[in-house]
Amino acid sequence: MFAIGRRFILGAAALALVGLVGCNNAGGGAGVGADDMVLGDANAPVTLIEYASSTCPHCATFHEEVFEQLKTNYIDTGRVRYVFREYPTAPAPVAVAGFQLARCGGATPEQYFTRLGELFRQQQAIFASGTMEGVRGKFIEIGAAAGLSEEQVMQCITDEEGAERIRRIVESGNRDFNITGTPTFVIDGEKVEDPSVVTYEGLSRLLDQAAAN
Repeated sequence: MFAIGRRFILGAAALALVGLVGCNNAGGGAGVGADDMVLGDANAPVTLIEYASSTCPHCATFHEEVFEQLKTNYIDTGRVRYVFREYPTAPAPVAVAGFQLARCGGATPEQYFTRLGELFRQQQAIFASGTMEGVRGKFIEIGAAAGLSEEQVMQCITDEEGAERIRRIVESGNRDFNITGTPTFVIDGEKVEDPSVVTYEGLSRLLDQAAAN
């Protein structure tokens, strides 16, 4: 579908990620690391980890339909510490570039999740042109709305340190939790196999159960 331009690729590490996972086929570690994006109280009784891709439609649906309720009722109230881990699905260079845009300019977690939400909201529009030039144009547009210049956006999405960070996340996710699709959730160190986790009702039930243990 996409003719990948060399300037848009985040190095060989990003290309190596292509084909590693499929969106929602299956559905380091439980500790929080420097590569993670985190919201919520560090002392919350429950830790929820989400592995997700900016190019995964099931992830977009979760963030559009469930995330705000999760944030309002569990994260903001100190009941859950939420850890987001970037796990790109095909086309991996686009997913990696999206994550880099979300982090651009030293974004705070709040800025990051606002930008990520916009990437999910415009996911179909990002792919609509069918070309990397069109994708790049959408990223520049989304970046501009977040106060980023075109130069900043291009520097961020071509920064090879981003591909290296995501390589670490993918490798640790595969090793620690056998991640095979997105979104995948981990509650207090245990990978969730219950398919209802992608609904607010199912997720809230599982979080409440974890808090009661």
